[in-house]
Amino acid sequence: MNKKFLDQRSQNRRFYITAAIPYVNAKPHIGHVLDFVQVDVVANYHKLLGENVLALSGGDENALKNVQAAEKSGEPIKEFIDKNSKFFYELTRKLNVKLDVWQKGSDQNTHFPSSQKLWNLCLEDIYKKKYKGLYCVGCEVFYEKEELNQDGECFEHPGIKLDEVEEDNYFFALSKYQDQIIKLVESNELEIIPQERKNEVLAFLKSGLRDISISRSNKRAKNWGVPVPGDDTQRIYVWFDALNIYQSGIGFGWDEEKYNKWWPADVHVIGKGIIRFHAVYWPAFLLSAGLKLPKKIFVHGYYTVNGQKMSKTLGNVYDPVPLLEKYGADPLRYYCLAKTPPFTDGDFSEEKFFEAYNSDLANGLGNLVARVAKLCEKEGFEFTIDVWRFEEEPFEKIRKNLDKFKFNEALGIVWGWISDLDRKIETDKPWVLALDKLKLRLDDYINQIRMITTALAPFLPETSEKILVQFAGPKITSQPPLFPRIK
Repeated sequence: MNKKFLDQRSQNRRFYITAAIPYVNAKPHIGHVLDFVQVDVVANYHKLLGENVLALSGGDENALKNVQAAEKSGEPIKEFIDKNSKFFYELTRKLNVKLDVWQKGSDQNTHFPSSQKLWNLCLEDIYKKKYKGLYCVGCEVFYEKEELNQDGECFEHPGIKLDEVEEDNYFFALSKYQDQIIKLVESNELEIIPQERKNEVLAFLKSGLRDISISRSNKRAKNWGVPVPGDDTQRIYVWFDALNIYQSGIGFGWDEEKYNKWWPADVHVIGKGIIRFHAVYWPAFLLSAGLKLPKKIFVHGYYTVNGQKMSKTLGNVYDPVPLLEKYGADPLRYYCLAKTPPFTDGDFSEEKFFEAYNSDLANGLGNLVARVAKLCEKEGFEFTIDVWRFEEEPFEKIRKNLDKFKFNEALGIVWGWISDLDRKIETDKPWVLALDKLKLRLDDYINQIRMITTALAPFLPETSEKILVQFAGPKITSQPPLFPRIK
C-alpha cells in the first residue's frame, strides 16, 4: 500500500459533501440524476478511503415558483410540495444514491430556526428599503437590465417575461464583501472547479456587486416560507433560506455539536446555472455571520436531450424513472459518469444510452465476467482469492481523477483494463491449455477481475458487489448475465 497516501488521508478523517437542493415545483428530470450520482460517487470514494462521510441534499421548498406551481395544480401548497419532494427523494433511492440527510426546507422544527439564526447573525448587514425591479421566478432572483438578453429576458429562462416587482424588502450588503470574496476565490481558499467557472465568478465579482433583496412580502410569498425574525409581514428570500439547508441539515441552530463536527462542507456539487448563488451570495452570508466557508464548489454542466435544451414547450423534459425501473440504477449511473463530460454540457438520448449499455456493459464488462466464470466452473477448480483495497497503487490514477471530479477519465482507465484482459484471454487461448497451466491463467484472470471490480465500487456499487460475491471463491460458478443485451 501507498503509506504516504494513507498518511495524507488520515489527517482529515471526516468528509462532508452536498448535492444541489432541487426546486420541487415539478417532478425530477434527467439533469437531477447527474447531480445526485456525482455526489454519490465522491462520497463512496471517500468511504473506501476509510473517511467518515456525510452526504446531504434536500428539497428547496420555499420558492415562489413552488407556490405558483401548487396554485396552478389546484393543490394546497404543503401537500403539493411534500408530494414533489418525495419524488426527488425516491429518485435518489432508485439511483442507489445513499444520502445521509434529506433536509426539507419546510421543516419548521429544524430548518426554520436555523435560517432565522443565520438571519440574526447577519443583522449588521441587513437593512430595509422600498424596491422596484425585474424578478425572474425561474431563477428566484432580481436582475438588472444589463444582465438580460436583447429581448429583456433571463438567459437561463428565455421566452419567459420577468415580473416587475415593487415592494418593501430587506436588503443584504453584498457589495461590502466584494473584495474579500475576490481574494478568497483567487487564492483558492474557496476553490471553484473547473477553471472556466472560477473565471466566470471572478468576472461577475469584478463587474461590481450590488446589494441584494433577501426578503419578500407575505402577499407575494402567499404566507409561505421562513418568516423574517421580528417582522411578520415578510418571508426570507429563498436563496438565503435554501443555501442554509447545507447547514440546517447538519444541526445549525438546533444541534451545535453535530454542526461543529461536520461544517464546513468539503465540497458543494452544483449545476452551472446556480453558481452565482453558491460562489458569491453564500460566502457573503457566511462571512457576515462569522461562519466558516465551504472548501470547494464543483460545477457541472447541463444535459441537453437529443441535442436540444430541455423545455416543457418542446416536450423533451426527460423523466429517468421508467428507464431506472426497467434497467436498474447502474446502467444510467454509468452513462452519466462515463459518457458525460464533467465540466461542460452533455447530451442524453435513449439511443446513446442503449448503445453504451450494449457495447460497454453487456459486451464489455458483462461478457468478460461471464466468460471467465464459465472457464472456472467448467473444470471445478478451487481458488484462493486476493482482496484489493482502493488505496493500493493500481488505483492511484483513478483516485487522482476522482480528486479532480474527472469521472469519465477514471472510468476510461477501468474500461482500458477490461479491454486488456479481453485481449489477453484471446491471446492465451486458455481453453486449449493443460489443466495446470489453465489454473495459473484463471488465477490471474480472477485477480484482475477483482481489481476491476474494486475500481468500480464507487461508480457502480450494485454491479461491483454482485461480481465480488460471484468471484469470492473457493468455487466460482456462472450466474445470470449482469447486463442482458437490449435488442
